[in-house]
Amino acid sequence: MSQLDELLSLLETPSGKHAATMAAEATKNYRWTPNPGPQTEAYFSEADELFYGGGAGGGKTDLEIGLALNEHDRSKIYRREGTDLGSIVDRTTEILGSTDGFNATTKRWRLGDDKLLELGSCVHEKDKFSEQGRPHDLKAFDEITQFTRTQYEYIIGWNRSTRAGQRCRVVCAGNPPSTPEGQWVKECWAPWLDKTYPNPAKPGELRWFTNDGSKTVWVDEHWRGTDADGNEIIPKSRTFIPALLSDNPELGSDYRSKVQAMPEPLRSQLLYGDFNVAEEDQANQVVPTAWVRAAQERWKPETDAMMMTMGADIAQGGGDETVLSPLHEGGYFAKQIVKPGVETPGGPEAASLVVINVRGGAQINIDMGGGYGQSTYDHLTENNILCEKMVPAGKSNERTKVGDLEFVNRRAEWHWKFREALDPKDSPTIALPPDERMVADLCAPTWMLTPRGIQIESKEHIKKRLGRSPDRGDSIIMAHGAERLDVEKNKSIELMLGVGAHANAGWMGA
Repeated sequence: MSQLDELLSLLETPSGKHAATMAAEATKNYRWTPNPGPQTEAYFSEADELFYGGGAGGGKTDLEIGLALNEHDRSKIYRREGTDLGSIVDRTTEILGSTDGFNATTKRWRLGDDKLLELGSCVHEKDKFSEQGRPHDLKAFDEITQFTRTQYEYIIGWNRSTRAGQRCRVVCAGNPPSTPEGQWVKECWAPWLDKTYPNPAKPGELRWFTNDGSKTVWVDEHWRGTDADGNEIIPKSRTFIPALLSDNPELGSDYRSKVQAMPEPLRSQLLYGDFNVAEEDQANQVVPTAWVRAAQERWKPETDAMMMTMGADIAQGGGDETVLSPLHEGGYFAKQIVKPGVETPGGPEAASLVVINVRGGAQINIDMGGGYGQSTYDHLTENNILCEKMVPAGKSNERTKVGDLEFVNRRAEWHWKFREALDPKDSPTIALPPDERMVADLCAPTWMLTPRGIQIESKEHIKKRLGRSPDRGDSIIMAHGAERLDVEKNKSIELMLGVGAHANAGWMGA
């Protein structure tokens, strides 16, 4: 009988005892007992994927260890850096009272009842592949915002058990992300963490989801779908349960005083579990996060302004996204059009997507980095659609507004000019839509000053940090990066094709 079943049986028994006393009786024979409040709620949560935490000192690591010791046969707790596992070893030893059964080389505890608790890390993106074929009924991530989304989603693919009746679940613990790279967590738990989410969820409430490519799609509990092979898709459940220092009676005023002494925004993030305070920027970050957030504050759902350009970052198959970013007069960016790369496997499909969404003769700025945009460019130009090739490695003849510095290439120029357009001292008008992944993409690149001028961090390096391609940010940069050419030709093409403000039809067989 699981601990939850034991507790429920007690609650169903006629008794005058307080529920907390019953819970204590249900847990008295176990190695670890959760504190009353959020930790107990998290312990008994039925979510397939639980995110617990927010504030510092809420007993996050204890929850993961306790679940492994009490409820699961095969457990693994991950930290991004292997050097950070020492604190988990120490705390587990403290709970058990000894290191009996622990192998310091493999970082495994072999416990009674044939239980196994492993500790592991995933420093580099490729390290996730070492988890292939290694099932655990508990996959726990300590400080989840330090992992990439692709690491997380790959590893939990082996959250399973061969023993009938054994519950399988994923538990994530952590504080609010302090860098743009961790913002994916806000997207995955948007109903609880994103203040702009239209249908917010209560702490502990279950919401069901499935994945569309690399995007979370929230669905009804009873929703069912099919994959490309005809297999049934059953949604999983997620929830978030906040925990603060005040919820943990084992940590006193000394720990609180240390957190209170930290600088902002870290203080609010750790003390109050605030997921909506300003992120801490990297050294030499090209676009300050606060400037992007300010541009989002200027955004409204609709505009009457004419569409000027559309940035197109094209993915042909694979795991990346095709992203279109419409830029309207006055600096207004409409919501991005995002499709999984598998939906635009070639130039005709991507070109059709562009034509369906372009308005007012807008110029299409196509990212030619990597060569994926060439076929789309060919199909559009062959049909007299106004396009501009955006070649990141091309030579730049521009200079910075302040300091009169040169740029190593066009990519550096485009990123820096976008930075200058957001600079608050120049009363910017750029308005960006609400999208946490777009924010992370725009704020991820760093820069350095070389003998040839300003150089932007390579896209490959950014992909390693983010765990994915920064397609949404690149599409914004493409839309903003080039001058318009000749819109009158595009307007006539729209009329001829019957596309534009009132068109929703496909084109070229889309």
